[in-house]
Amino acid sequence: MSTTNTSGRRKTAVARIYLTEGSGVITVNGKDYKEYFPTLPLQYVVTQSLEVSGSTGKFDVIVNVAGGGVNGQAGAVRLAIAKAIVELDPETKSSLSAKGLMTRDNRMVERKKPGRKKARKKFQFSKR
Repeated sequence: MSTTNTSGRRKTAVARIYLTEGSGVITVNGKDYKEYFPTLPLQYVVTQSLEVSGSTGKFDVIVNVAGGGVNGQAGAVRLAIAKAIVELDPETKSSLSAKGLMTRDNRMVERKKPGRKKARKKFQFSKR
């Protein structure tokens, strides 16, 4: 089997993955995914696509991820893995879509507006 590569995005994070048949090793930026994402909820997010599709332990995943924070990066990796699995086996798309793993979460940080402290927060109003 050849290598399947896809990308996933979440907030400002971009993940590029290379999926090959193997023993289930997930490497993120040269480290094991459990070392790169130290908390259990983030580790679950990364492996969620593999678990839902029933592909746990079947594929080796090499991930290059950049930008954003750890939550955005984990979400980007999840989407990229889901897209790669569907590319290999289109029948898994319905189960992944039912869990909402095939949709790109397009929520981004709102930009700061001029004359305000943040995007929506205003400076304190003084009546007198």
